[in-house]
Parts: sequence; structure tokens; C-alpha cells
Amino acid sequence: MIEAIFFYVFSAVLIGSAAWVISSRNPVHSVLALILAFFNAAGLFVMLGAEFLAMIMVIVYVGAVAVLFLFVVMMLDIDFVKLKAGLVKNAFVGFIVGGVLLAEFVWMYLRWGMSQVTPHVMMPTPDMAQVNNTQALGMVLYTHYVYLFQISGLILLVAMIGAITLTHRRRPDNRTQKVAIQVARNPKDVLKVEKITSGSGVH
Repeated sequence: MIEAIFFYVFSAVLIGSAAWVISSRNPVHSVLALILAFFNAAGLFVMLGAEFLAMIMVIVYVGAVAVLFLFVVMMLDIDFVKLKAGLVKNAFVGFIVGGVLLAEFVWMYLRWGMSQVTPHVMMPTPDMAQVNNTQALGMVLYTHYVYLFQISGLILLVAMIGAITLTHRRRPDNRTQKVAIQVARNPKDVLKVEKITSGSGVH
């Protein structure tokens, strides 16, 4: 009974915080709601016995990704007028895409069922009493799915390079340091040495 109560509490807060992420007008509040959603998802993983995934959720997503999101949102100068204009302009397409995804999720939920076919096992599976879930996850991830794991890392690297390329632009109103001009400057043009004798100053 206690586990069921905690499950419903974590689930309710997770759904509410996820709705807050997409409905909040302030992007900083959206990131804070995302952090709350990550914490509740970690609580659900703990209840499922997947403590490794729960710690990854807290350390990686909350401690690094969400904090990075928060810093980026606070540092960027976002034009909310243009953002809202684009949202209203593409609202119809967004509703269509969202409706299709919702229909797919509902169909998947209604058709969900456990398969009666025994899955093909490529290697002997150790007894679950001998290994914990962290070891089992590592054995599966770095044996059967090692190439997919490497490909996912490559995709993330390409996405990061693309994001840097798209957002890195020169702004004419920003004062930046031009190293090449400073290095090529002649010291005689900017520096003048004066020999001042004692008593020749202005009284």
C-alpha cells in the first residue's frame, strides 16, 4: 500500500511538472519544472529497483544537462515576441502532429501485451541472483548493443557541432578583441618614450 501511494505521488508530480515545462511562459520556470520532473522520474526508477538509472538521472540530467539548460536560457537574449508569433503561426501543424502522436500512443497502450514467444538469446544469461541490475545493464549495453551505443554517441557529437555552428554568429554591435590587428601593430606607433629631467614639470 505504501509503495502504491509513493508511485502515484511520484507519477502525479512527474506529469504535472512535465505539463508545467511546456505551458510555462517563463523559460527559467520551464527548466526548473524539468529538474523537478527528473527527480520524480529518478524516484520511480528507485521503486523499480533500477538504482543505477536513478543515479544517472540525478547526476547527469539534473546535475549537468538541466543546469546547462538553465545557464543557456538565462544568458541568451530571447525575443519572446517573435517566438510567440512563430508559435501562433505553426499552431495548426503542431496540433496535427501532436494528435498523430497521441493516437499512436493510445493505440500502443491498447494493443500492449506480453509476447508468448521466447526471445532469441545470443549468449547465456547469468542468474539474476548473481548480478545486480547495473552489471546486467552493462553486459547488455556493451555486448549486444555496443555498435548502437557508439552510433548514438556519434549522433550526439554531430548534433552538438551543428548546434554550435548554427548559433555561432558574429554580431556587429559587440565589441570583440581582434588579436591579428593587435599582434601586427607597430609598438612605435602606439608607444612614445619621453625623457623627463628633474624640475621640468608643470608647476
